[in-house]
Amino acid sequence: MGTMISKIVRTMSDIIAPLVFVYGAYVIIHGHMTPGGGFQGGAVFASGAGLLIVAFGAYSLQQKLKDKQVTLLESAGSLLFIGLGFAGLAVTFFFNFLVGTSFFGHIPPTGANAGDFWTAGVLPLMNIAVGLKVIAGIAVVMLTIALATTEVKK
Repeated sequence: MGTMISKIVRTMSDIIAPLVFVYGAYVIIHGHMTPGGGFQGGAVFASGAGLLIVAFGAYSLQQKLKDKQVTLLESAGSLLFIGLGFAGLAVTFFFNFLVGTSFFGHIPPTGANAGDFWTAGVLPLMNIAVGLKVIAGIAVVMLTIALATTEVKK
């Protein structure tokens, strides 16, 4: 009976984990228009890694998730965030230098502007940078705790 439950959990995890990853990416990318953002979306995305740890074990995820990849992901988030902060430094730190450019469309009109993705300037890019850092950080913390607890059990 125990193997049947494991098979069900693993099968459902194979189905649900990609959906969790997509939803986490959605929350990160649309964080400037809806409740959410880089931290919240990164936490949702990393919860998919927690689901895989529960379903397949910490050692299985450790084999797939290499230290170099996680370090690269977190470093990319840091460099992107710092780069965006200094890119607008000619005016002020974190100046929204992309608003009004051809990259992010037009200058938004005064007042409510619900759902217009192309007027956010650097905000979506900052959400992506924060999301990368949070994904890497939370996933590593969960994996480290899971590995430590399985070693204690042995």
